[in-house]
Amino acid sequence: MLKIGLTGNIGSGKSLVCQVFEKLGIHVYNADIEAKKILDSPVLRPKLLAAFGAKIEDSNENIIDRKKMAEIVFSDKAALVKLNEIIHPQLRIEFNNWCLQHEKDAYVIQEAAILFESGIANLFDKTIVVSAQKNIRLQRVILRDKTSEADVLLRMENQWSDKKKEAAADFIIQNNGKLLILPQVLKLHQLFSVSNISN
Repeated sequence: MLKIGLTGNIGSGKSLVCQVFEKLGIHVYNADIEAKKILDSPVLRPKLLAAFGAKIEDSNENIIDRKKMAEIVFSDKAALVKLNEIIHPQLRIEFNNWCLQHEKDAYVIQEAAILFESGIANLFDKTIVVSAQKNIRLQRVILRDKTSEADVLLRMENQWSDKKKEAAADFIIQNNGKLLILPQVLKLHQLFSVSNISN
């Protein structure tokens, strides 16, 4: 079974691409969603409180306040590094356990926004970057999240540039409105479905 890492900067449309793969019957593990789920796990919660203090808690519900956590890490790169150092080892364990459930598949995909930034790209057999021009991504996120341009630009600062990600990736899917996504995904699906693909 091949493990494929799929990433792309905010607003690139990586989730849309993953939905296309899922329509083809491919299992997709969304690292960003799963990371949020395990914040309050008995393993991570004490580590997060020790690292960031009680200010990240929702005092009413006694859980980690994801919004407060996001405000801290998106305005402080050192805090973001610290958060990733806590979360990613546990996330790798969760992903490997998930892979065992699908070990008969030709390939599976992990979707992760900071696949390269977090240093986990080398854990995958192949990597895909979903790419779109910055101005296109910016407008998509402003509309999607009903947020300000300044807020989106702040989040973009914590990600590698498209050019840097494309240089590091094995494959690129263009989602700039000019090329259709489906033919690009089908081409990769056919390639990954061949079990003797070279690493």
